[in-house]
Amino acid sequence: MVSNDLRRGSNWTDVDDISRRTFLKYSAGTLGALGLSSLLFGCGGGGRSPTAPLLVFTDVHFNPFYDPLIVPALMSSDASQWEGIFNSSLVLTPSTYGADTNYPLLELALASIRQNKGSSPVVIYTGDILSHGFPQSFYTYRNGTQSSANDADTAAMIAFADTALLFFMRQVRTAVGDTPIMFALGNADSYTGYGPDSAFLANTAELYFKQFLNGTTDHEQFLSSFRAGGYYSAQPIGTDLVVIGLNTSIFSPLVPGDNDLAVNTQLAWFDSQLAQAEMAGRKAWLLMHIPPGADIGTTARKADSNGHIDAASATMMWKPAYQALFLQTLGKYHDTVKMTFAGHTHMDEFRICSPGNVLSIAPGISPVFNNNSAYKVVTFSRNTFEPTDYAIVNCDVSKMTPGQFNSEYRFSTAYGATGLLNRSLEQLFPALATDSSKQTRYRTYYYADNNSLNPITNTTWPIYWLGIDKMTQQDLIDSVNAL
Repeated sequence: MVSNDLRRGSNWTDVDDISRRTFLKYSAGTLGALGLSSLLFGCGGGGRSPTAPLLVFTDVHFNPFYDPLIVPALMSSDASQWEGIFNSSLVLTPSTYGADTNYPLLELALASIRQNKGSSPVVIYTGDILSHGFPQSFYTYRNGTQSSANDADTAAMIAFADTALLFFMRQVRTAVGDTPIMFALGNADSYTGYGPDSAFLANTAELYFKQFLNGTTDHEQFLSSFRAGGYYSAQPIGTDLVVIGLNTSIFSPLVPGDNDLAVNTQLAWFDSQLAQAEMAGRKAWLLMHIPPGADIGTTARKADSNGHIDAASATMMWKPAYQALFLQTLGKYHDTVKMTFAGHTHMDEFRICSPGNVLSIAPGISPVFNNNSAYKVVTFSRNTFEPTDYAIVNCDVSKMTPGQFNSEYRFSTAYGATGLLNRSLEQLFPALATDSSKQTRYRTYYYADNNSLNPITNTTWPIYWLGIDKMTQQDLIDSVNAL
């Protein structure tokens, strides 16, 4: 029987699997590797385990501008040369709070992902490859201003963004081997700073198909829907599972213009994909970047001294009409959709979209919002494709000499949960109001074990708690202010 305990700090010093420079940087205190054996195998005999691991990571926000001394070399080189350029940098410390992911943190995170991927049949990435303000950073380094001066500047920025995407995808591919990477596009995956925009979709479709999906879906169908709106579906080979990647960035009120036609077209397509899966007896996993419900952190910061909120402070992720239509569609396929994943917030949280429909948000790799760098390994049933448990693997980025990723917690152990994960999460929601130990854990885990820089106070806690279940703005306002 394999141990059910996550082991902290297992040594991993395989020089063949990481660059010589990385090994030398961290050999003083070897890379912490997390033994996820209990997620990979059951406790029975020699047969295949009824469960399997699923590695989920998000919001890397890779920042190639972190060392100004090497940016000119990057701008004049192709992706195959970037690793050597990064290895020449004198900046050896991984990113810490308030900054997006630099190359040392990317190396560290991917080394951990490689170690802990195990038998994950696919890897999930829920968006935001590029750093915040990527176009503006490029123009600043090129021209000394945050805006482009002419079309040539714009073309150069687009070429540089494409090179950064290719480099990132190759690094991830090296870490996970041939395993398909199912993904959703993020709002930072864009040439405009908030997208994805149509030019980005047209230019990067083949990259995502070849580098991430690894050809695991029909080529023409993928190109058609991805180029049209940034969404797609894929069926992992040999399974009765459909993975649907939505583009929910366009659902945001931050996207200018009238997007009703584009959103309605995507949601009609979404409905048709679930209908086809249901008719064929298949199950579905949904991937998205921006989740529905409230922007909880922003709402909490805008609350008054009593923790009360109003229509001006209760900030929502999606436009109300888009959210209502999505939830209506999702509710029609309760027995088909088994897991839903999102990113964007960088936090370890979940949302109850409707009874039986629980959305899991993975913590981000980028620590830009004062969160620790982290990712999630879900356990799911091979037979039903339903989640049963998860573990969080995090890195305290305030202690990077040397840095390492270790086990933070396992859900079932931390919260005393058994059975299917979605049901356990639904049961956890009311318990967070009455069980002080569970509430303390949730508040600690929210920022991947860094609650000191942005503390969830007793005053703001109702917003974080009720934001799990109250999906509309008015419901959230009324529920928070009633406490």
